[in-house]
Amino acid sequence: MAEAIFLSAGVPDPRRGPEFAATADTVAINAAVSALAYVALGRRRLIWGGHPAITPMILVMSEGMGVDYAEWVTLYQSEFFQDEFPEDNERFRNVVLTEKLEHGRDASLQLMRERMFKENDFAAAVFIGGMGGIVAEYEMFSKLQPSAKVLPVTSTGGAALDVAAKLSNLPPDFQDQRDYVALFHEHLNISVKEERFRVPGDQPVVVEERFWRPAH
Repeated sequence: MAEAIFLSAGVPDPRRGPEFAATADTVAINAAVSALAYVALGRRRLIWGGHPAITPMILVMSEGMGVDYAEWVTLYQSEFFQDEFPEDNERFRNVVLTEKLEHGRDASLQLMRERMFKENDFAAAVFIGGMGGIVAEYEMFSKLQPSAKVLPVTSTGGAALDVAAKLSNLPPDFQDQRDYVALFHEHLNISVKEERFRVPGDQPVVVEERFWRPAH
């Protein structure tokens, strides 16, 4: 059963993407990323192309929850950006490095994304804020993972709005609901009764067996 969640998120840079920054809500972006980590960590594997602003935030949250960050989170990063890698990368063995191609940045990023989407089986993708790279990730994800849910959190603005524009029958609560914890519990089908597990190997395969039960 596919249970991994792909995260595509970022805070738009007004200099590089003024059209995305104009609609972005930085507070909402940070709140949505934090909420996704809260709902998913210890319950579902999170995978993304390690974003330098997001990686440390999720690492700190995992430590506070007592779950093994390196087991529950997988980062894909291109060697093209090796000089920008967070220091945290060196502490863990959960980073998949993809080749730096001589054709440059765009080709290297495309290779990284292809590997990320071909090497994993996703239940859903969550798109939060961001710039043009998020739209590119959506387009490739939808082709390589056609059965997965696509969840653009439009209230965060940025490129998430562009992703939403490509979809039909998008639930209105992606725009209106600011309780992101409730939003992700509902649309990712993660029950509030599910326990967190320190490592994926401790988690029962049957979802109902993961539910919290009172001690007798």
